[in-house]
Amino acid sequence: MKPPSTHSRRILLKRGLALGGVSLLAGCRAEESRPLQSALSAVSRFNDRVQAGLFDPLRLAPTYPDSMIQRPFPFNAYYREDEVPAIDGGSWRLALSGLIADTAPWTRGALLSLPQASQVTRHICIEGWSAIGQWSGVPLGDFLRRVGADLNAKFVTFRCADDYFTSIDMASALHPQTLLALLQDGEVLPRRHGFPLKLRIPTKLGYKNPKHILAVSVGNHYTGGYWEDQGYNWFGGS
Repeated sequence: MKPPSTHSRRILLKRGLALGGVSLLAGCRAEESRPLQSALSAVSRFNDRVQAGLFDPLRLAPTYPDSMIQRPFPFNAYYREDEVPAIDGGSWRLALSGLIADTAPWTRGALLSLPQASQVTRHICIEGWSAIGQWSGVPLGDFLRRVGADLNAKFVTFRCADDYFTSIDMASALHPQTLLALLQDGEVLPRRHGFPLKLRIPTKLGYKNPKHILAVSVGNHYTGGYWEDQGYNWFGGS
């Protein structure tokens, strides 16, 4: 067996780091000492720094032919499918805040009127499964530039109708494959997969792809995330 390439080793390292903090914390109990929790938090922060250092904003995630799209695409959430929020797309508005010049809210129609991009990429879940799907929407970087976001800010935070939230680094937000997805498989984004708007970011693990987005904020204050606050690595690179 030949040794893995440098690129393969980088991928394995990033995935190992993303899983490492979770596997360590999975065995922790509430009664365990604060020093141990502090040590694990320090390891997680170190992992985040290493993953950020390995991230190449010019490297594209692999893309695939339509023939490899998985249908139906798997449902995944921290709740049952019958608990997926029902959102009125007509009254829905995307709220903007933070270091953004124009914070006027956006409708689905307004987002759909912007230049769109499509991708067939692999969604990789930290639970160990993956699936290839097709998504279309507005490149997040283009949207941030259009609304006058401070592109030197550190974080972009997403808050969602299902009480989920997460944040990503600005370099990942500006990556050309990071989409505000409005369509899946050529159709309106299904309710079970995030209607009316989800983040599709194939350079990160699935928990960094929030669904049912209500608000986007740009800033320099670390805001964490639903799973990240419970021990998942924040950077979450795939």
